[in-house]
Amino acid sequence: MTQTFIPLLKDKPFSKKWLFSYTYLVVGTFILALGYAFFMTPYKIVPGGIYGISIVLHHKFGFPVGMAALCFNLPLTLFGLKMLGSRFGVKTFVCFVLTAIFTDGLIYLIGNDPLNLHDEVLLASMFGGAVMGVGVGLIFKSRASSGGTDVLASILSKYTKIPLGTQLMIVDSVIVIFGFLVFKDWKIPLYSWLTIFIMGKVIDVILKGFSDDKTVFIISEKSEEIRNAIIYDLKRGGTIFDGKGMFTKEKKEVLFTVVNRREIPDLVQFIFNIDPAAFISIQDAHEILGKGFKAIEDKLK
Repeated sequence: MTQTFIPLLKDKPFSKKWLFSYTYLVVGTFILALGYAFFMTPYKIVPGGIYGISIVLHHKFGFPVGMAALCFNLPLTLFGLKMLGSRFGVKTFVCFVLTAIFTDGLIYLIGNDPLNLHDEVLLASMFGGAVMGVGVGLIFKSRASSGGTDVLASILSKYTKIPLGTQLMIVDSVIVIFGFLVFKDWKIPLYSWLTIFIMGKVIDVILKGFSDDKTVFIISEKSEEIRNAIIYDLKRGGTIFDGKGMFTKEKKEVLFTVVNRREIPDLVQFIFNIDPAAFISIQDAHEILGKGFKAIEDKLK
């Protein structure tokens, strides 16, 4: 089976999109560096990735965190370019160089325990994860990669056939356990995994946004009446699919629509009044793009 690859989107230099993209990148790397400098490094939290290794080396041997990360990132990304092609481009280099400079600069300026959290490592792991999630989310919005273990996981995924997401979790977990073995503190992996979890959730929010929209699938013998209720009472549109019952194999119509959280009780009441035996499936919609909702071009800005 052949695969069709869509070329990476490239912005025209100094165009509006290019400026927005690099603004996201610079701001994102600075916020990410704040997380490493203010929350991770002072409290020996190992948030996976190259910076997890760098934080361990910093406390064990005194290496500057950003410089150590740069020493790992540069050859790793060059190797990734050779193995994976141009997927990791100029923005990736800009990203890890700026993050290293910002991180070491901030650590030099603020010293140890700048927030005076002392033993409140739990607070550092939670807020650090949130701050770094914002930074990485902005970096991803600029269509850049933070390099590091992203490259390593991509290479391993290519040759082991294990999904990329699983590879990232494996690599990050190995680094967290490495931090535990060096620091010999069982709390380190717990705080670190909490940071990684919160960071992932915040990245999702940054990329997908906040949404109270719900997608609804409805199967009913009275689909036409329900369709009218959705269109004329709720003032919503939708799509009708042809379906077939699994047991009876009878043909059925499946109604699909999107409503916000506040409209769900009204929709359910309409459906119940029309057909109490209707089947309804309601799921969270993290983001809806297209006519009547957020325009696709707005998403790309």
